[in-house]
Parts: sequence; C-alpha cells; structure tokens
Amino acid sequence: MLFKYPELLWAFFLLLIPILIHLFQLRRFKKTPFTNVKLLQKVVAQSRKSSEIKKWLLLISRALLLSCLILAFSQPYLANESAAYEKETVIYLDNSFSMQAKTDNGTLLQDAVQKLLKDLPKDKTFNLFTNDRVFSNTTLPDIRNDLLTLPYTYNQLEIKDILLKGRNLFSKDENSIKYLVLASDFQNRKAIEISDTLGSVQTFFVQLKPENYSNTVLDSAYIAKVNPTTIDLSVNLATTGKLATIPVSLFNDGKLIAKTAAIFDENRKSNIIFTLPSDEVIKGRIEISDIGLPYDNQLFFNINQKDKIKVLTISESDSEFLERIFTEDEFIFLDVGIKNINYTDLESQNLIILNELKTIPVSLKNTLSDYTQKGGHLLIIPSSEANIENYNSFIGKYFSTSISNRIDEERNITQINFDHPLYNNVFVQRVSNFQYPRVTSYFKIGTTAPKILSLQDQSAFLVGLDGIYLFTAAIRNANSNFKNSPLIVPTFYSIGANSLKSSELYSTLGQLTTIDVKATLTSDNILKVTQKDYEFIPEQQSFANKTVLSFDHNPTKDGIYEISEKSRAIQNISFNYPRAESEFKYLDMDILNSNAVLNNLMEVFETMEKDDSVTELWKWFTIFAMLFMLAEVLIQKIFK
Repeated sequence: MLFKYPELLWAFFLLLIPILIHLFQLRRFKKTPFTNVKLLQKVVAQSRKSSEIKKWLLLISRALLLSCLILAFSQPYLANESAAYEKETVIYLDNSFSMQAKTDNGTLLQDAVQKLLKDLPKDKTFNLFTNDRVFSNTTLPDIRNDLLTLPYTYNQLEIKDILLKGRNLFSKDENSIKYLVLASDFQNRKAIEISDTLGSVQTFFVQLKPENYSNTVLDSAYIAKVNPTTIDLSVNLATTGKLATIPVSLFNDGKLIAKTAAIFDENRKSNIIFTLPSDEVIKGRIEISDIGLPYDNQLFFNINQKDKIKVLTISESDSEFLERIFTEDEFIFLDVGIKNINYTDLESQNLIILNELKTIPVSLKNTLSDYTQKGGHLLIIPSSEANIENYNSFIGKYFSTSISNRIDEERNITQINFDHPLYNNVFVQRVSNFQYPRVTSYFKIGTTAPKILSLQDQSAFLVGLDGIYLFTAAIRNANSNFKNSPLIVPTFYSIGANSLKSSELYSTLGQLTTIDVKATLTSDNILKVTQKDYEFIPEQQSFANKTVLSFDHNPTKDGIYEISEKSRAIQNISFNYPRAESEFKYLDMDILNSNAVLNNLMEVFETMEKDDSVTELWKWFTIFAMLFMLAEVLIQKIFK
C-alpha cells in the first residue's frame, strides 16, 4: 500500500492521547459507609467490571477512529510500482502510401486514426509524429481535425529512423517511464535490434493489416523507338493479384488520345506500346482504374520540343565524320579552322571539340578555361605531332592531367568502361567479342580522370568526366581506324547529347534531379516552376549557354510542372511518386526483436492503463471512521 501524503502518518502519535486518558485517569473513588455491606460489595464488583469493559471498548473504538481518519487524509492507494512515476508517450502513425490499402473501415490510416480517437484517453498529453509531421505535447482534442485530414506521403521512414526520431521526442528525465507506440503496416521495412536503439524505452509494435492484398501498378514508361514521324512509348505494368487484363488510358493535356488493354502474363507483368507523333509537345498522363492503392494508378510524363545542341569544332584535321554524327535534326554543328575562330561565339556553345590541334593558342586557352568554368563541355583530340609542353600547360587544370611521352607502337582498343556515366543506357548488353579498333601511336598520360576506353596494355585511350574529355591519340585514318569502329557513334553522340542535358520523360519524387534548360538569364531573372496555384523556385545555376535546375525537396506532389521565365513558358517537367510501396511485402514481426508486438491499438492502451492503474483506499477508511464513531455512540448507550 502506497500513500499520496505519507508525511501525515506522523499523526499516529496522537493515538497516545486517548490511551493516556484511559489508562491514567485522575478521578479517584471515595469510600461511603452503608448499612447492608454484603449487598453493597456485590453491586460495587459488578459496577467496576462493567466500567472496565466500557473503558477498553471506548479506547479501541476511538483509537481505530483516529487511525482511519489519519489514513484517509494520507490518501492510501494500491498500484504497481511504476504508477508512482511520470509517464511519457510518443506515438508514430504511419501515413505512407501503403496505408491506403483497404479495410472494412476505410483505409489502414483512417482505421488507425479512428481507433486512436476512440481508445486513447482524451486528457492524456502525448507526442505524435508521422513520416512528415510532428505534434508535440498535445492532446487528442487539439489535433483531432489534423488526424482526420492527415495526407499520405511517399516519404516512408525506416524503423531505425522512426526509433531515433521517437527517442528525440522524449524528455531527458531518467526517472520517467517512456512508452513508444509504432502503428504501421511495416511494409518494406528492415528489422533491427530494438534494444540497442532505445534502451529502456518500452516499445509497442502494432502491425495494421489490409483486407485485400491485390494491387495493380503503372510501374514505368520509356521511349522504346524513335521513328522519323512517330515515337513508340512503352509502358510497364505489374499486379499482385490474379488480374487477367485491365484497361489503360492515355491523356494529352487532359484529352483522351488513346486507350488499350494490358494483358498480364504468368509473371503478372504486362507491357503495352502507345504510338505518339514525334514533332508534338506531349503533356501525358497514363491512367488505370484499380481497387488497390490509388497513388500508383497514374503516371505523368512529358515530351518537350527538343532544343538543338550547339557543337563547335576547331580543327586542323578532317572533321567530316563529326558532321555525320552531329546531324542537323538534333545539333547545330559548326566547324572552323584554328585561324578563323570567332571568340565571341565560344561561350554560347554547348560542346567545343579541339580536333587534332598541334598547339593551342594562349588566347584560346584563356577563353576555354573561362568557358569550362561556366559549365561548358570540352572534348580534346590531340594531334600526333602535338606539342606536349603546350598541351600540358592547358590540360593540367583538368583532373591534374599531363602527357609524358608518345608511344609509337600499335595497340588495340580492347576495354570499355560500361559503368561510366557517358555510356548510361547506350548499350543494350555488354559487348566483349567484336573487332577491336587500333591505334599506331598514342600518348602516355597521368590523370585522375576515370578511363572510358582503354588500350590492351591498360593505357588510357579516352578519359574524362562531367563534360571534360580527352583522347590520348589522334583518330585520323593515318593513325587509327577508330572512325570505322561501331564505338565512334555512341561515344561522340553521348558526349554531344550530354552537353545539354534534356529532361527525361519523368523524374521520381524524393530523388535528386538535375536538368539543363536552354535559357540564358540575367542577374535579375530567375526560373520558376508552377502547377496551377502551386509555385516554387528551384535551385538554379546560370551559365552563358544554359541554366541548370536541381530538384530535391520540391515538389512534393506528382504531376506535370511548367518551367517559366517571368510569363514565358520554356518547357515542362514531370514528377511521379516512387513505386517502392506498390508491392505488398511486409516485415515478419516474429523476427523483430521487440518487447511488445500487439494486434491493435486498444491492446496497447489497455496495457499502458494497467501499468498506470491506481486503486484509491481513502474512501474506505472514511467509511470505517464513521462506523467506529457510530460504535462509540452505541457503547455509550449500552454501557450505562
């Protein structure tokens, strides 16, 4: 038994007062003569015996009366040892897209909110956080409307992050008892060692399960083939149920332009092709109707008017092969001699190629240094008679590159770095058996730049990264047959195409996205991104020939956005939610090292209330005090 005011128990010393009164009475008996002594002695004996019983009964009743009053005022109660400590509660409520799965009471999130509002005490103060919001030191009435309108998010926290965030919401009081409640479906989560993360915090895991595990997802889309007048758009779908077919609609700027049916194979996959005009700006939306998760039932994409890439070649050798690669439908190609350079045109180029120059003039070096610092792309093809000292004074600033000497020996080009960013999505498969091109002489170089193509002796043939590339040998026919190799077109085309990075069909929210916009801004102008009433300014860096936009935390909603300068629309960009939650893959709670895995929130709160339950006893002691008071009255009446 515990006491709310244990200091009042000192009042038990007051019991000495009635004891002293009863045991040490000051009243003395007087002898009185009487004629019938025998009768008197009998009456006196009976009177003394009755008085003695009355005294002891009064003493006991009064002592018990005082004892009950003292105990009542000290407010005793029965409880677990933990009930005397302060309690702290932190609740994690998962609002990721997988919580859109259906139950009998709506979605998993809606069902969890309703149970939370029903079972959690209304006056209880707690902390609650979701994947993207935090409610600190609040009560249910304060956040009721926020919970009922809680939006879904693609930002799904891992268990490790949830536990770390929950721990930070507790106070630093080491004497308080801390409860952490995690309510989630635990889809695509990794189990971790809970004890190592939270220590003494009592953690409750409540796994919410849907009624229906069937879902169909618009997984991805890409351009499969480009024809002179049309584009083939390939769309991939997947399903977790036993669905045979599903209709798929294609919209352009809200207008239905095509509709077909996706038929699923034995692997529950499907691929369909839409044919689009190649010369039209497309603001596309692919849509299906599915009873599973609604967030993955639409896929946004856009096809912009393609800007032509400016390529300038400064040559002292034949450049006809470059003109055949950089065709006028995608590039603006210009070839000039070393003596005919218009330096004012250089900064507006996307790619500049130094084609087998013997020496690089000082004025050109200075201009190119400024050009590359502002984001321009540069490709250097040295001449076999290149002045090594002249070249080193220029290329040394790029990856600490230097030419040591020329090797006059024939070598085959045998190694391709398929993982280099230059070759992303270039090769369908890794080719290992083909007729290798060769060189008859090359330069030995030292550099920190990654190798893209290498010779059979591990020497570099092409190195570079992030817009700066360098060949180590001349590729004229007298020195190499590289021009006749199937490698030349994808290599030079990728270098040219990457010099102005156009937007993909779509980007994924939550991932860093960088695109190049064909816009030259003054110091007072900025690019804005808008979708109806929503507008934000992305991170941007302006160069002489383009503006680089970076998207990370914004936007937060899928759809097609317009990039504009003031009121002038430049191009569109599309964002879609990540599809990681489309498969119903849940964490096995049996392997989770936790001190409590429960079936629903009601069990959690009942367990917490049981630990915190208190049985107050002061009312009983008040009743007993009244009973002993009544007993004293009866004793006074019965014993005269």
